[in-house]
Amino acid sequence: MPLCPSALLGASVAELTEWVQQQGQPAYRGKQLHQWIYEKGARSLSEITVFPKQWRDNLADISIGRSTTHYRSVAPDETVKYLLQLADNQIVETVGIPTEKRLTVCVSSQVGCPMACDFCATGKGGFKRNLAKHEIIDQVLTVQEDFQRRVSNIVFMGMGEPLINLENVVGSIKSLNEDVGIGQRNITVSTVGIPGKIRQLAEYHLQVTLAVSLHASNQTLREKLIPTAKNYTLENLLDECREYVQITGRRVTFEYILLAGVNDLPEQAEELAKHLRGFQSHVNLIPYNPIQEADYQRPNAKRIRAFMNVLQNKHIAVSVRYSRGLEADAACGQLRASKA
Repeated sequence: MPLCPSALLGASVAELTEWVQQQGQPAYRGKQLHQWIYEKGARSLSEITVFPKQWRDNLADISIGRSTTHYRSVAPDETVKYLLQLADNQIVETVGIPTEKRLTVCVSSQVGCPMACDFCATGKGGFKRNLAKHEIIDQVLTVQEDFQRRVSNIVFMGMGEPLINLENVVGSIKSLNEDVGIGQRNITVSTVGIPGKIRQLAEYHLQVTLAVSLHASNQTLREKLIPTAKNYTLENLLDECREYVQITGRRVTFEYILLAGVNDLPEQAEELAKHLRGFQSHVNLIPYNPIQEADYQRPNAKRIRAFMNVLQNKHIAVSVRYSRGLEADAACGQLRASKA
């Protein structure tokens, strides 16, 4: 693959070796370049001191493809949110979520999002463009460098709809696996569902986890919350998820944001259970993080527990996932909206 000089980040050892040879350098420089980009975190070729100075000077206009930090916000639970400024001055949001045993990065796949979900701060902000492969990988390296510890898990749950940007998302997953060393089974790709794209993702035969954002137990409510659902019925979406399980052998995770008085009733849990009966799946219930741009509220603990109990009684695997960093504009897109 011919390399774009502005995007050395995302290239494999073989691709970097080919590139350095095109520059008249010996092949071993490719491995050195790969090490400096992915292990040492070089942000410019001028930093790579093992290269001859004259050659470095000749490469002054070649960019590795790293972003700069526009804003950094730390919550009391040590979750860190970043606004990263890209080469064209667009701003993208990334989150580092530490625990004792893990460091998870929530990455964005687009600048903004075209899906316009009614409860989402990112969706309210509109859509600018897809992120390039190197711009996705850069988010992970940024968090890894800032925390000074290895990233163990990645979730594509930041700004954007990953399956609209499938080529770059898959390319970044392969590079994060092969070049950065993060296991595919520790990577989750989240989607609200784009017709035909889940099947297309399955055909790559990755070992990632697919997380499908349902957020409603029936088509009518889903269209209210997710306008693009008008083009993709709940029945067709679930059929495609079943195909994904058959092709990959991997179970599907279903994300369900609980909105007080909207989709958190026991009868809606019953309805959801009917859809998922016999499915190789797991349901993540996510209590809503309120945003200024929408009137939805988080249900209380009793409503959350009641919804969960209905699913458990119907033998649906379910857990509640509470968001981290609530004091730092926790909902996706909030920090960018307030600080960009």
